[in-house]
Amino acid sequence: MVTIDNYVRAQSLEEAYELNSAKNSRIIGGMLWIKLSNNKVKTAIDLSDLGLNKIEEDDEQFSIGSMVTLRDIELNESLNKYTNNSIKNSVKDIVGVQFRNMATVGGSIWGRFGFSDVLTVFLALDSYVELYKGGIIPLSQFVTMKRDKDILVRIIVKKTPIKVSYSSVRNQRTDFPVLTCATSVIDGVYKAAVGARPKKAMLIEDNSNILASDISDKSINDFADYVSNNVPTASNLRGSAEYRTHLIKVLVTRNIKNMEGIS
Repeated sequence: MVTIDNYVRAQSLEEAYELNSAKNSRIIGGMLWIKLSNNKVKTAIDLSDLGLNKIEEDDEQFSIGSMVTLRDIELNESLNKYTNNSIKNSVKDIVGVQFRNMATVGGSIWGRFGFSDVLTVFLALDSYVELYKGGIIPLSQFVTMKRDKDILVRIIVKKTPIKVSYSSVRNQRTDFPVLTCATSVIDGVYKAAVGARPKKAMLIEDNSNILASDISDKSINDFADYVSNNVPTASNLRGSAEYRTHLIKVLVTRNIKNMEGIS
């Protein structure tokens, strides 16, 4: 159970940052994971009054505020058209609609949870995070950073020409995933993001150009082997390391074929 001493609806990012700098203060979103923890929060800081619950779009990018819910991105037609419904597919099995109406994109990305479908799919896109003090940095860089007291303002997805596909394996629907996988091709470079391994998602690029000139069963299988050989896995109650390594090959192959329209 979480105990909160003070609750503040911040009226500016600067106020939120100053409050969050204090020991035992926390930014809160949907409170869906925080409430499962067992600690004391001196000041809970709510960003609801800062207009960060919008998905904005222009010719170059999508800008997704940190307080946008998972349900919002699930239903956004333009975002899902751009990602071939990969965003929708990544969140549709996260608990239920009531949960997705409350859980925020910012909370999912900031938490860098090992089980995060959301982190996995955004990692495969041409995506960035905007931090209040840290500025705009690639999501792939943010994933490797230690948590600090900065504030995640928004997630930015560039409208780079892309093919993308997402899939996951669960022991039962709405359960935490056994493995998550998103693949994409951006500017001719194929990528695979693998999460729930069970650690946080990591991104592998086709630096050896396995798929660059030839999309065939052999090259796809070779790339799937390359990804599985470079993504460490471990065991937990949902699956063994060996099973997860096998699933990497299966999901990468499935996603690439889906992207390329290969049956």
